[in-house]
Amino acid sequence: MKTTVSIIKADIGSVGGHICPSQRLLECVKSHVASQCGRIINDFFVSHTGDDVAILMTHTHGVGSDEVHKLAWDAFVAGTECAKEQGLYGAGQDLLKDSFSGNVKGMGPAVAEMEIEERPNEPFLFFAADKTDPGAYNLPVYLAFADPMYNSGLILSPNMAKGFKFCIMDVAYTEGDRLIELNAPEEMYDIAALLRDNERFVVESVYSRETGEIAAVASTTRLHNIAGKYTGKDDPVMLVRVQGAFPATGEMLHPFNIGHYVAGFMRGSHTGPLMPVKMNSTISFFDGPPVVSALAFCVHNGKLTEPADAFDHPYWEYVRAQVSRKATEIRQQGFSGLAMLPYSELEYGGIVQKLGKLDKKFVVKGK
Repeated sequence: MKTTVSIIKADIGSVGGHICPSQRLLECVKSHVASQCGRIINDFFVSHTGDDVAILMTHTHGVGSDEVHKLAWDAFVAGTECAKEQGLYGAGQDLLKDSFSGNVKGMGPAVAEMEIEERPNEPFLFFAADKTDPGAYNLPVYLAFADPMYNSGLILSPNMAKGFKFCIMDVAYTEGDRLIELNAPEEMYDIAALLRDNERFVVESVYSRETGEIAAVASTTRLHNIAGKYTGKDDPVMLVRVQGAFPATGEMLHPFNIGHYVAGFMRGSHTGPLMPVKMNSTISFFDGPPVVSALAFCVHNGKLTEPADAFDHPYWEYVRAQVSRKATEIRQQGFSGLAMLPYSELEYGGIVQKLGKLDKKFVVKGK
């Protein structure tokens, strides 16, 4: 059976700043989506990571369906009205357009979708990050799909012997989707050369070279490229199929124990370690640290199981403690050096304007 799995996620209002959506807002979104379950979609699940609400849906309409995207958009609009009624902070923050125009891509919400031919058992992981940008997935995806130090299946499983194809997007290019396809292991160095620049090149999707099937897909939206100013961090989502011809669940989760440094944190303008968190976790320290949740599902005939919270295990408590230490250490550096993003990535308008004024006051000595 062909099934499309879609994630659409947005920040539409939060309690006490950037902490979490209210229960009323979440129920409003769930109620709107539920009203179309069985008609437009087969099944759904609503959760939040930090202050972002994510709608996971299964359906048979394929990637980019107007109907499915409008359902999510209308649910977010309804949630925004709830947020306004409650006086929540940032109501409708990620809804950057005034009206729906056929597809939410380029309108603010983060989107990741894949159409698959269901296997007899179809497990997948749903990743949702907050207070960071799409490049946050670059290193984990590279390690899980190309490095046998993290994915032992690359040398142990005949299903992965041919490796994977990486589709990488140049997100600085705003006139369309500028993509390159590179194969691992033959072009691993080229893949690494691009993925080292998290703010310019990001993994858009990954395919099995053994079967040709899609293995992973991530959102690639850069909000400041849409709005032309800082409106919030991009907060990317990702879908990854696991087991069989794809990395095992544990192999896909393995790289997230690094707590690697990513862009984001307070005002989207700093560097911080990515913390793996439990489902429906909040945001706290310095509007961070950047967080990622991972929910494991199986889908069968378009119907979802309940989620298994992949980061809700004693091992990840140890990782969270290590990431907290890393976050504390880099924050001790304040605004200096690598603790704050470079000028080209600073998304908060105040400092850009300030530097523009100061630039006019510079003089060339001796002239």
